[in-house]
Amino acid sequence: MSTLNRRTLVLGVASALPLAACGNGIGSDRGARIDARVDAATQFMYDNIPGSRDLMGDAEGVLIMPLVTEAGFGIGGGYGRGALRINGATVDYYSSTSATFGFQIGAQQYAHALFFMTEEALRDFRYSAGWAVGGDIEYAVNTTGGNISTDTTSLLTPVVAVVFGQAGLIAGATLEGQRYTRILP
Repeated sequence: MSTLNRRTLVLGVASALPLAACGNGIGSDRGARIDARVDAATQFMYDNIPGSRDLMGDAEGVLIMPLVTEAGFGIGGGYGRGALRINGATVDYYSSTSATFGFQIGAQQYAHALFFMTEEALRDFRYSAGWAVGGDIEYAVNTTGGNISTDTTSLLTPVVAVVFGQAGLIAGATLEGQRYTRILP
């Protein structure tokens, strides 16, 4: 092989590698995969958390995160992807990230839903550069045999969170410190 041919081959391969590494999502099915997981998580929530269907009907929009994985050993973190739905249709995709520091060891997975009960809360979420869970969130907890109710308190609370499907070795799942960012599917 001549020097010119080797040089051409090396330059061709070297210039193609950065382009091959780009994952721009064009032609990918990530959106469809996220939507399928959101559908399954929503059905699981409906089947296992009485009152969640009514809460969904009263919300202006809902962010479903079908799988968030957290792990930590002193320093920890978590990540998940999901979809924001308004009137049952996906309008945006989001990632959820968190970082923790302190006495912790283990891993867990869970799903959660953020029900935006007011137009203002939904608008603030959608148009922020990176929305973080704050003091305006109320956790809806269902006890065995109990229902999540859509009482006046829930309807006046800007954001209601439901955590479900927990599995793992870290006790308890809260959304404190979670940051949500819009992503491309």
